[in-house]
Amino acid sequence: MAVGQKLREWLKSLISSIFGRKKEIRLGLYGPTNSGKTTLANKICVDWIGEKMGKVSSIPHETREIQVKEKVTIEKGSKKLVFKLVDTPGIATKIDFEDFVKKGLRKKKAKQRAKEATKGVIEAIKWLDKMDAVLVVLDASKNPVDQVNVTILGNLEARDTPVLIVANKIDLKRANAQKVRSAFPKYKVIGISAKKGTGIKNLYNELLELL
Repeated sequence: MAVGQKLREWLKSLISSIFGRKKEIRLGLYGPTNSGKTTLANKICVDWIGEKMGKVSSIPHETREIQVKEKVTIEKGSKKLVFKLVDTPGIATKIDFEDFVKKGLRKKKAKQRAKEATKGVIEAIKWLDKMDAVLVVLDASKNPVDQVNVTILGNLEARDTPVLIVANKIDLKRANAQKVRSAFPKYKVIGISAKKGTGIKNLYNELLELL
């Protein structure tokens, strides 16, 4: 049996053992800032419950609090998955209010945003222990191997949390989902554009297969 197939079977077995004891599945969206987590959350929620999760912005740390949608239901044929979708603030190793000033925010507002963003990162890390499975959303147009991404995946691996990596923004010319796959060969990587909807059906199918 190929290594990829073995990993897939192991994930199925692990998830089955976890979810067999739980009444509710928590599916978390994790990743660095501006990787498109909330855009993906909005796409999933609009597709399956007809409403958005939250606001998106080009300014980092637009999402600074945990956002939750209950009873999101994905169905295909006889397969059905009901879960609580959890959108988390972007993980960052450094948050500087001056970065927000450069984006056009006034100093007072920038300092407040930095304070809220720091609190949000701490809260997101705390929520790791509550997750039954995680979609790690990465910007496929950026170098996938950085401290934030490695730290997130390392924390999830230490917890034995089932993971799918989502290589987002494949609609961008410089995006390279294969580079993400090469960087993290032990994980399943799904290339999508949450903004354009490209690859979303494939993501749903993968979720149904795993969960």
